[in-house]
Amino acid sequence: MNRSMSFVLLLAILVSVADAAWEDAHATFYGDISGKETMQGACGYGDLFQQGYGLETAALSTALFNNGQTCGACFELTCVNSQWCKQNAGPIRITATNFCPPNYTPPVDIHWCNPPNKHFDLSMKMFTSIAEYKSGIVPVKFRRVKCQKRGGVRFEIKGNPNFIMVLVYNVGGAGDVNSVAIKGHKSSWISMQRNWGQNWNTGVGLVGQKLSFLVKTSDGRILTFYDVASESWGFGQTFEAKSNFY
Repeated sequence: MNRSMSFVLLLAILVSVADAAWEDAHATFYGDISGKETMQGACGYGDLFQQGYGLETAALSTALFNNGQTCGACFELTCVNSQWCKQNAGPIRITATNFCPPNYTPPVDIHWCNPPNKHFDLSMKMFTSIAEYKSGIVPVKFRRVKCQKRGGVRFEIKGNPNFIMVLVYNVGGAGDVNSVAIKGHKSSWISMQRNWGQNWNTGVGLVGQKLSFLVKTSDGRILTFYDVASESWGFGQTFEAKSNFY
């Protein structure tokens, strides 16, 4: 086989691999152009602007949400096979920050977030980046991509002296966290339980101790963030680590 034929074969293999990474779904939008209705949500995030997500977000259907375990994951979407797709729009990238619940009110076939449908309910800004507003719903291709976040992983501490709940956000790489452990400078490592979305909790009292965190993302990568919060940390505060997943 000559060099040019080898190159063509390699290119064909790469193209086929790339194509296999894309899956079929549909996309709609919720809220208005301000995105106010997209704040908060089932992943436990709050003000998405303050937390760095902005309006580049989506609520996922049951088939994608995975009981909140997909919160924080990033996806690339492109509008396909519709007269309503915007010309030369290119793909968009979003972070999963909410849940699009199923609706079993008849007729059920018009409720796009029902299982087993793979569906993205986008912010209006993101939907109108790839499709005309009046379309309402369009077919899309999607795939998981690495999250690119600015700064370090952030930890918002809530609760009370007997119950610590930590929101883990601004996570790069895979984006979706599937285990968290916490450590005070006087304690051993303590596994935290997923409360909801990306909120993790423990009943061990760690007030007055420096806090470190061990975080594992869905791709199996693990990072340890030492002494993220000083002994004087308080409930309602957010602390940013010096590193992130990439």
